[in-house]
Amino acid sequence: MAKVYWPYFDPEYENLSSRINPPSVSIDNTSCKECTLVKVDSMNKPGILLEVVQVLTDLDLTITKAYISSDGGWFMDVFHVTDQQGNKVTDSKTIDYIEKVLGPKGHAASSQNTWPGKRVGVHSLGDHTSIEIIARDRPGLLSEISAVLADLHFNVVAAEAWTHNRRIACVLYVNDNETSRAVDDPERLSAMEEQLNLVIRGSEEEDEKVARTSLSIGSTHVDRRLHQMLFADRDYDAVSKVDGSGLEPKITVEHCEEKGYSVISVSCEDRAKLMFDIVCTLTDMQYIVFHATITSSGPHASQEYFIRHKDGCTLDSEGEKERVIKCLEAAIHRRVSEGWSLELCAKDRVGLLSEVTRILREHGLSVTRAGVTTVGEQAVNVFYVRDASGNPVDVKTIEALRGEIGHSMMINVKNKVPSRRWKQEGQAGTGGGWAKTSFFFGNLLEKFLP
Repeated sequence: MAKVYWPYFDPEYENLSSRINPPSVSIDNTSCKECTLVKVDSMNKPGILLEVVQVLTDLDLTITKAYISSDGGWFMDVFHVTDQQGNKVTDSKTIDYIEKVLGPKGHAASSQNTWPGKRVGVHSLGDHTSIEIIARDRPGLLSEISAVLADLHFNVVAAEAWTHNRRIACVLYVNDNETSRAVDDPERLSAMEEQLNLVIRGSEEEDEKVARTSLSIGSTHVDRRLHQMLFADRDYDAVSKVDGSGLEPKITVEHCEEKGYSVISVSCEDRAKLMFDIVCTLTDMQYIVFHATITSSGPHASQEYFIRHKDGCTLDSEGEKERVIKCLEAAIHRRVSEGWSLELCAKDRVGLLSEVTRILREHGLSVTRAGVTTVGEQAVNVFYVRDASGNPVDVKTIEALRGEIGHSMMINVKNKVPSRRWKQEGQAGTGGGWAKTSFFFGNLLEKFLP
């Protein structure tokens, strides 16, 4: 029988183009008076736009304008960015980091590893164990989850939770209280998963969307993972409008016959990480962005994307168009949080998250979005809350909460009003005792980087 000889492929061939034409990153603070221009020229590759946008948003930079072009084999982007105060980016460490990560020696792609949708997954990242949970939301669920972890002596070092359309997705980074290292004891992990499954199932055994447990190993980007978890859970099937969110998203899909693209136009209220949320969703739906224009004016954002599916097809059927529109609406709404936000700062300890969420539950408050970060020995928790029925919280309840928590930790209470009323009433809010914190996971960027 004749032997079959397969052609030899040099494993380094795929990297040859990037070595011959390495990416170029330019940080320009002179061309524009109001913002910093970040220019990226690189060989084109799948997911490169998301990599760049992810780096900028993880640094809590605001993208006010962007021009994207990646036809052919070359990728050329220009981003107009500012810091959170609306100023140019002048910090040398931030500039060096952008040039390092997006430049020739960057390793942004290594952070893009993803894994199939899991109900509860666990993996280790450095000195931390990651837990992810997807389940039907109900008042007090986050409190019950954190109580389980506290009882098992797991310390929550960082966490982020989103709720949308009666579903909750959360990613928690924990370590062992005694060793301050990742938990690798199979028996402890098994016990944790078993107890968490009992909590998140609740009385919904008849529901097909009951949360389940599985083990996973890999690295993930928290915001992207939350999008993936809710997308896999089909939270977009019943997209509901956010009460009082100002400008509701207006999304259209058209066909550009001349160039063979589908053109997606998004008009909505501007907010932090809006571009990331849209590009993340298009990427995970297997669409490639060839050209895009992003602009923002005051509270309003306008974004236009020229896309094709990775197989080269455009959005031709009405069903495909409707699905993309629903998924983008969900992606925009997931991060929107109106009403009261509570920013709490205290010395980190096991059970802190459990204690705070228990107090919120006892005051009849439901958490719609949450973030936890730990810097040194200080833990910073941010919660967006509504009452158990999903309505805005009464001011008296907030003041009672401030009185109970304020004696043991620093608390900053804010009330974000929708943009339409903002112009008429001015920004509303109550006291504050300390500087605004970055929201949320960007604070831990350096902690998790080698």
